[in-house]
Amino acid sequence: MNMPLRWGILATGWIAELFVTDLRAAGLTVTAVGSRSSEKAAAFAKRFQIPNAHGSYEDLVADPDVDIIYVATPHPQHVDTALLALDAGKHVLVEKPFTLNAKEAREIVEKARTKKLVVLEAMWTRFLPHMKRIHEIIDAGTIGELRSVSAEHLQFLPADPKHRLNALELGGGALLDLGIYPISFVIDILGAPTSVSATARFKETGVDAEVATLMRHEGGTISTTVSALDLAGPNPAYVYGAQGRIEIASTWYTPTSFKVIDHAGTILEEFEVGVPSRGMQFQAFEMERLVREGKESNL
Repeated sequence: MNMPLRWGILATGWIAELFVTDLRAAGLTVTAVGSRSSEKAAAFAKRFQIPNAHGSYEDLVADPDVDIIYVATPHPQHVDTALLALDAGKHVLVEKPFTLNAKEAREIVEKARTKKLVVLEAMWTRFLPHMKRIHEIIDAGTIGELRSVSAEHLQFLPADPKHRLNALELGGGALLDLGIYPISFVIDILGAPTSVSATARFKETGVDAEVATLMRHEGGTISTTVSALDLAGPNPAYVYGAQGRIEIASTWYTPTSFKVIDHAGTILEEFEVGVPSRGMQFQAFEMERLVREGKESNL
C-alpha cells in the first residue's frame, strides 16, 4: 500500500481555503501551511486542522514532512514561489494562471525537468468528471468529426480599482482570471490553436474588462471564447460535431450536467453531476498520480 503523499499549502487566501476544503473532504493529507504572516498561517492551520504552520514560504518548502506544494499566491508571485519550491525538491501544483507570460512558464518547466520533479497548472476544471465523460463521448465518435467549440465565462466582480482584479501590477483583468477557463476548455478539446485573433474592452485602470477570442485549430476546426469581469451570464459551452452537439447549459467550469443532442434534436445522453463539492480534489488526484508514476503532465 502506498504511503499518502503530503501536501503543503503556500499562501492562505480564498482559493487555498477552497482547495484544502476539498482535499480534506476527499481524504487527502495536508501536513503544512505557509504564509508571510505567522498569525495567518497559524489561523489557517487551526481552522483546517493542519499540523504544521510556517511563518515564511522558505520554512514551508524546507519542511521534510511535505511532498507537494500547492502555490496559491497572487499571479505575479507564481514564478518565484514555484521555483522556490522546486529548488527545495518539492513537486508543485501552481494555481492558474500558471504564470504571467511564456518566459516565466518555460523557466518553471525547465527547472522541474532539471530537478526531475512534477509541476502542474491547477486548471482544476480539466479534471472534473463531466470533462472526462465529454472526452469519452468525443473519442467514441458519438457527435461525429469535430467542427467547432465555444465557451463563455462572464462574472460581475468587484469594481474597486484597488482590487487585484482591476490592478495591472497584480496581474488583473478578465483574461488571466476568467478567460483562461474557456481558452483552456477549447484547447483541451481541439488542441493548440494554429492561429489566434482577439479583441478586448478595457477599464479605466488599464486592465481588460472583456476579451473575445477566435481561434483556428488543426484540421480547420474553430473555437470562440468570451470572458468578462463586469458582466453576468449563464456561462454555457458547446461542442459541435458533424452529427450532433454536446450542450452545457450553464457554468460548464464547475461540476455540472450536460446533454448530447443529435441534429434531429434527439437527446442521446444526459449526464448528471454527482460531485458534492467544488471539485478541486480531482486535480489533486491527477497530481498525486503523476508524482507516484514519475510522469510529466501532457497538459
